[in-house]
Parts: sequence; structure tokens; C-alpha cells
Amino acid sequence: MNGSYNAASLRNRVNRSYENGVAERGRDSTDGEKTTKKKKKGWVGVKALLGAASFTRWGTEDAVRAVKYHPFPCAFAVSLLFFMGVEYTLWMVPSSSPPFDLGFEATRWLNRILAARPALNTLLAAFNTVFVGMQTTYILWTFLVEGRARPGVAALFMFTSRGILGYSTQLPLPQDFLGSGADFPVGNVSFFLFFSGHVASSVIGSLDMRRMQRKELAWTFDVLNVLQSVRLLGTRGHYTIDLAVGVGAGILFDSLAGKYEESKKLTAMNIDTLSNGVKSSHGGTQTRSDSPHHAEF
Repeated sequence: MNGSYNAASLRNRVNRSYENGVAERGRDSTDGEKTTKKKKKGWVGVKALLGAASFTRWGTEDAVRAVKYHPFPCAFAVSLLFFMGVEYTLWMVPSSSPPFDLGFEATRWLNRILAARPALNTLLAAFNTVFVGMQTTYILWTFLVEGRARPGVAALFMFTSRGILGYSTQLPLPQDFLGSGADFPVGNVSFFLFFSGHVASSVIGSLDMRRMQRKELAWTFDVLNVLQSVRLLGTRGHYTIDLAVGVGAGILFDSLAGKYEESKKLTAMNIDTLSNGVKSSHGGTQTRSDSPHHAEF
């Protein structure tokens, strides 16, 4: 009797184990199918994304057209790779050594000449101060006489930025610096190295001259600006980066001043429209000359 019971119990346990195993295998099979489907869906999504990507449709003709019609971005792409190689393999200047400046290397001859001839250095400094006066006079003239604020606003933006950046990072005075009492600011006073206000204000003036079709005067400013930059490098009055950023700053702040001017004109137009609409609703009239927002700004 006990033997029959034990045999039956053993068969039941075997059957339950078999059923559990089949169920587990079924669940494993179902989970595996779900995982496979997810992977397939993911791969289909990646393929769809890559298929919609622009670069997958590029060909040799597209590359040729890019070089032909967009040479500057292509040249910049090559220069990016070149300067990445230069940057990551360059021996950095030790903290105990003066900065390396390519402009200083190129104007070493001028530095020696001016150091040996102080009178020539003073004369060139005086000429440079006259040029700074020309820049200042032109910017003030456009505002006070012609009633155009854009160059003045650009100069205010630029000199404010220069003051903040120049004080934030105070670069050391370059070795072999040749000062002069005739240089602007006159009197051998201290000044910010970064960035060059001489160059930036000259660019602001030149850009405005081109807008006003004063191209001969603009070219004069450009030539004088180049000569000014060579002299500043030769006297070690600015690093090369000060001059380069000065050019960019002049272009940037002239553009920002233009956007500021346009925003103010749009605001004035909106106010005039609203004011005229209110007066019209009350039977009144208002001409453009009566508006308090007619000044060019």
C-alpha cells in the first residue's frame, strides 16, 4: 500500500516538474521573441533615421559643388583639421617665459629701428594720435551734425566691453615696449592691452563710411589702420591678439548698434501707430512731425 502511494506521489512530482519546465520554457520563448522584436524595431528606427540623414545622399558632384560655390567654408574646414594638429602637438610656453607673439617676431626689425631712434618713435606716435583724433571727430560728427547715432552707440558698446574685458584679464606689458609721451592716451599713462580700441574704433568709422558711400574716406581709414597696427606691434603697444580682436569687436558692435537702432525705430513706429489710432477714435489727428518719436536713432 505504501509502495503504491509512493509511486503515485513520485509520478505527480515528475508531472508537475515537467509542466513547470514547459511553462518556464514557454515564458522564456515569449520573452526572447519580445526582445528580438524590440531589437528589430530599434534597428528599423536607426535605419530610418540614417536613411533620412542628409549626408547619405551626398555624392562626388555635391563635394565638387561645395568646393566650387563655397570655397571659404571648405578652406575653414581644412584649417580646422590643420590647427587641431598644431594645437595638440604644440610645446606650450612655460610660465617663466614671455608670451610668444607672431606679430612681434614679424616686426622685430621695426622695434630695433624705433628703439635706436626715439625721435622717430615719438613722430610716429604723434601721427597715430592724430589718426585717433580723426576717428573721434568722425564719430562725434555723425551724431552731432548728421544726427546719426549708430557709430556713436557702437563706440559706446565697444569701449564698455573693452573696459570690462581689459580689467578682467590684465595682460603683462610686453618686453621691449617703447612708450612715448605723444602717443594716445597722451602722457605715458596706463592702458588696457586687450583689446585695441584704436583698431576697433577705426573699423566702426570705416563701416559707417561705406554705408554712406564715402568709400575713398573708408579706404583711407583702412590703410591708416593697417599702418597703425604695424606700428603698435613694432612698439609692443599691443599683442597681435589685441589687434585681431579689435577688428572683430568693431564689426560686432557696429552690427549690434544697428540692431539696437532698428529696435528703437520699430518701437517708435508702434507707439506712433497706437497714438494715432487713439486720436483717430476721438476725432483728432496727429502728423508724423508732431510725434515725439521722430528722431533717427
